[in-house]
Amino acid sequence: MTGLPARVPVTIITGFLGAGKTTLLRHILQKAQGHRIAVVVNEFGSLGIDGEILRGCGVEGCREDDIVELTNGCLCCTVADDFLPTMEALLDRADPPEHVVIETSGLALPKPLLKAFGWPTVRSRMTVDGVITVLDAPAVASGRFADDPEAVAKQREADPSLDHDNPLAEVFEDQLNAADLIVLNKTDLLDAAQLDAVEAEVKKLCPRPVRIIRAQDGKVDPAVLLGLGAEAEADLQARPSHHDAEDGEHEHDDFESFVVAVPEQLSVERFLTLLQDVAARYDVLRMKGFATVQGKPMRLAVQGVGTRFRHEFDRLLTPQDARTGRIVVIGQKGLDEAAITAALAADAAATTAG
Repeated sequence: MTGLPARVPVTIITGFLGAGKTTLLRHILQKAQGHRIAVVVNEFGSLGIDGEILRGCGVEGCREDDIVELTNGCLCCTVADDFLPTMEALLDRADPPEHVVIETSGLALPKPLLKAFGWPTVRSRMTVDGVITVLDAPAVASGRFADDPEAVAKQREADPSLDHDNPLAEVFEDQLNAADLIVLNKTDLLDAAQLDAVEAEVKKLCPRPVRIIRAQDGKVDPAVLLGLGAEAEADLQARPSHHDAEDGEHEHDDFESFVVAVPEQLSVERFLTLLQDVAARYDVLRMKGFATVQGKPMRLAVQGVGTRFRHEFDRLLTPQDARTGRIVVIGQKGLDEAAITAALAADAAATTAG
């Protein structure tokens, strides 16, 4: 590029837990072709796993100071404290970015973040080029993040005193409502009929026509993702939210997260089986993190949605690296933290002892 535009375009990547946002973002960085793309990674929970994954991506020109990781809450919840200073710092750099990509927490509601771009200090210098919502196709196909509105209405009529709110469904629908482009990811895990059914369901939930593209492993040409020109911050009325009546304020008290330290593992297979068992037994939504395995010179990275896990050895361990791993556990309020921690740590300790 020969010069910066009048307003720096910003792409917001949102989507539920484990949909593949970081994988999509890594693909964008790998195909950046020399463009200066600044990345803002937001995490729900105290351990910044995704930022560490991106720092280890090995992309030429992907400097660590281009990745600003916010780990103390969702961007949309901490606008005044973190978001605005971050944006201003990026814009005031000697070599400001040509494009900013924000990866939100999987529990974030996008609309309050869009509203933040109306603040005087950024609205004349930045514009939201587009909101990209990444969906986990198998999860949507299973109905885990979608409700039957008619069934809920019937339940309310039968017993109006009951609270039938579903925070998972609200987050899912708010992320769809904000989208300018929907990436239906992990399509290799479904057959053609299942994909058609998922796409039809998503279209039915969207409040306006939105383009849907199918992807495997987040491999989408950045030319399709960047340059949408949506000016989403000026189009808020077309992006309804379950929290519109709350003047943009919301809490994430429906969810909680904590970090579990896990000892060195005996084998990859046994560790994955343990994670799957814990996820099923305690209804954990998401687990992700790192561990070490006996006899393996590389660190094991794991990412799980429900009981489905992916893993890879992502980098060589150094003599300074601890042999203790760390796993972030995310779920709805009421997780049995003590039992989950004991199950992960005790079983792992037993495998290493035996």
